[in-house]
Amino acid sequence: MGFSPHIGRANLWETSGHLDFYKDSMYAPMDIEGEAYYAKPMNCPFHIEIYKTHLRSYRDLPRRYAEYGTVYRFERSGSLHGLTRVRGFTQDDAHIFCRPDQVEAEISGALEFSLYVLRSFGLTDFTSYLSTRPEKYVGEAADWDRATAALERAVIAHNLPYEVDEGGGAFYGPKIDLKVKDALGREWQLSTIQFDFNLPERFGLEYIGEDNQPHRPYMVHRALLGSIERFFGVLIEHFAGAFPVWLAPVQAVLIPITDKQIEYALAVKARLEALGVRLEIDDSRDRMQAKIRRAQLQKVPYMLIIGGKEQEAEAVAVRLRSGEDLGALPVDTFIERIQREIAERV
Repeated sequence: MGFSPHIGRANLWETSGHLDFYKDSMYAPMDIEGEAYYAKPMNCPFHIEIYKTHLRSYRDLPRRYAEYGTVYRFERSGSLHGLTRVRGFTQDDAHIFCRPDQVEAEISGALEFSLYVLRSFGLTDFTSYLSTRPEKYVGEAADWDRATAALERAVIAHNLPYEVDEGGGAFYGPKIDLKVKDALGREWQLSTIQFDFNLPERFGLEYIGEDNQPHRPYMVHRALLGSIERFFGVLIEHFAGAFPVWLAPVQAVLIPITDKQIEYALAVKARLEALGVRLEIDDSRDRMQAKIRRAQLQKVPYMLIIGGKEQEAEAVAVRLRSGEDLGALPVDTFIERIQREIAERV
């Protein structure tokens, strides 16, 4: 359970295991460092309530629900750190409800999805941690063993280096954490795949099996990026702000040398924007070298300098943020280059 600041009415997860929305009476706020906080559940109970809106058959499973949900956690002032450790954050939260015979495929699919997302952003230096049953736990030991084995087989099948955190699982289930190293070699937890043997029992989740009898589904929590804010922070540090072309907020800056080239620069800008390229024109009064230096400091991948010769040749003089000068290229040639880099995520 997290803490949510300044919520007018408290949404509380009752101890009976049911949600009670918008209580008529206000709950007393908690005073934490001079701010008023109210208790708020994680996103999980809401997905459970969606599951429970219908009687589920074994044919209906697996069921997968996902959302970007805001959650809160009290972090002491001294531990707050940029985007990587905050009190209020957003999770790409998902929950999978499945039969025991489906759990292996669901875990493998969730892990493959997580790896695909992280690798798509250029993150490859990570280690997986398998957290196993602690001394105090809920559920049946046999279910824990089955779930832990499924997690371990998924990690091995994807050729991931992993460490076993003996007894490090939450009381409600074992999990896999993917931790990514940033530019300074620090590890940050991002993706998580977590079993839960507590909530299905607490909320009385069921499905009707082939034997026409009720059965308890397995529940798996899945976060691909984990905290979106932390992911952004790790990604910025990973690239030291020098994002690849496909990911850069501004992919190119057009730099006309004089006002005479502004009209041509606008035409080039319109042509590139029509193709989905993100770019700006620096038409300030600064000298050309100052404009180039500013774009380099902002780590824009491409600087396109336009003078009289480039305008006559329908070209742009291309420079990279590294300082490399590619010389004058026809606009068509530059378009081919940047489109290829975007498509291939170079």
